[in-house]
Amino acid sequence: MKCVFMCVILVIVVMMGGSTWAQDTCSSSLSSLNVCTPFVVPGSTGNPSSDCCGALQSVSHDCLCSTLRIASRIPAQCNLPPFACRMLI
Repeated sequence: MKCVFMCVILVIVVMMGGSTWAQDTCSSSLSSLNVCTPFVVPGSTGNPSSDCCGALQSVSHDCLCSTLRIASRIPAQCNLPPFACRMLI
């Protein structure tokens, strides 16, 4: 459930971004990842759709890493403990 919360936080971070061209481009790219939602919720099965894979491919590495870095700081700024999600591979 915490990982789903982090996905929601990522969307919020994107929506709250500034108005520079790079931020707008990053926000737009991340918004396109909505097609991946069925594959990131707990209990999902199967492989991502080609639409999801295409959307993920269109997001730059810098955009994705910056967004994750920003999202990881939000709990501390809200006086919450850091999230620790275990990776299920």
